[in-house]
Amino acid sequence: MPATRYLYVTRHAEATPDETGLTEAGRRQAELLGERLAGAGLAAVHHGPLARATETARIVAERAGGVPARVAEEAGDYLPYLPGREELPAESADATLERLAGFPAEEREPGPALARTAQQRFTGPADGDEVRRELLVTHAFLAAWLVRDALDAPPWRWIGLNHANTGLTVIRYTPGRPTALMLFNDLGHLPEELRWTGFPAELRL
Repeated sequence: MPATRYLYVTRHAEATPDETGLTEAGRRQAELLGERLAGAGLAAVHHGPLARATETARIVAERAGGVPARVAEEAGDYLPYLPGREELPAESADATLERLAGFPAEEREPGPALARTAQQRFTGPADGDEVRRELLVTHAFLAAWLVRDALDAPPWRWIGLNHANTGLTVIRYTPGRPTALMLFNDLGHLPEELRWTGFPAELRL
């Protein structure tokens, strides 16, 4: 019989301008997230293959008590769904489609298939009879896609669900019950000066 799964989702910590690693602030963000999760009972830390996600996962896994860190291509940086014009609000459809078209083909074309794989691997109740807790260190778009999925929102609605660097989201998948979004983009582990990095300036509180 399947068991409850708690999926902890975070966006990687603040990256350097060339995205080859983390800034000093980013490393501190990752350390503090790991300390917050030290008592969570994580079974694994999954992360995307890019350097900023890999370094974040390594730091968090160490601080959380030596949890195994595993790379997953489907946890990478890509567009999980490309909407049609008819799905979008008429007032912003053209601007949204133009923005999405500006992303590189390697982030647009394989994205929907990778998102389906991520859902199959990381969501839903866990196999076995024990509660499972896992952390997914990923990027803003996949974090938004998983939140959208948890809320049964329309596929295009991943757009506009922003996630700060090392913000913590928790989704619960319990057999026979609706998926529960327990926490979204929580920054309680970060001091004020480390919060809201990764957000557009107009969205910072």
